[in-house]
Amino acid sequence: MFGIGMSELIVILIIILIIFGAGKLPEIGSSLGKGIKNFKKATSEGEKPEQIEDKKDKEE
Repeated sequence: MFGIGMSELIVILIIILIIFGAGKLPEIGSSLGKGIKNFKKATSEGEKPEQIEDKKDKEE
């Protein structure tokens, strides 16, 4: 996983725990998960040029 071993990953997680505290971690994880979900949704719902032209015609 990106060349990061288990020991490095544990050190990073401990540093994050120290910086943000245990109370904020669920909130940070939740917002990060929602952001990733929205990003995937936005990239998978890309419109084709024909669909964009149809919307422009309907607006005029």
